[in-house]
Amino acid sequence: MKFFVLFFSFLVIFIPLQSTAQDFDSGKKVYRKCKACHTIASGAKHRVGPNLYKVIDRKAGSAKGYRYSKSMKSSEIIWNKENLSLYLINPRKFIKGTKMAFAGLKKETDITNVIYYINEMSKKE
Repeated sequence: MKFFVLFFSFLVIFIPLQSTAQDFDSGKKVYRKCKACHTIASGAKHRVGPNLYKVIDRKAGSAKGYRYSKSMKSSEIIWNKENLSLYLINPRKFIKGTKMAFAGLKKETDITNVIYYINEMSKKE
């Protein structure tokens, strides 16, 4: 009986941690889908989409020099990890009227990893 309690406890603790583990290299691979429209370097120019450097904890629609949709500019969203996760599932559903044409990411691990990658890349000068 003790074995089953320990085993079950292990599963309850370990499996969720494994599913939310962050992987830089996997995030870099997922980011390939983003880089046609976005840059992620300090001082880099905007493309079709805004530069994502230090986007985490930034107010939506606030990157200087980028022309956002009215819906993005008027939103009160702060791009924390939770909001980015919801946005990346289906951008047009999360913010109706956004210019972002990307259909979204379906895998939770892809979303977790790309957010981790963006955050880590935003630490570089």
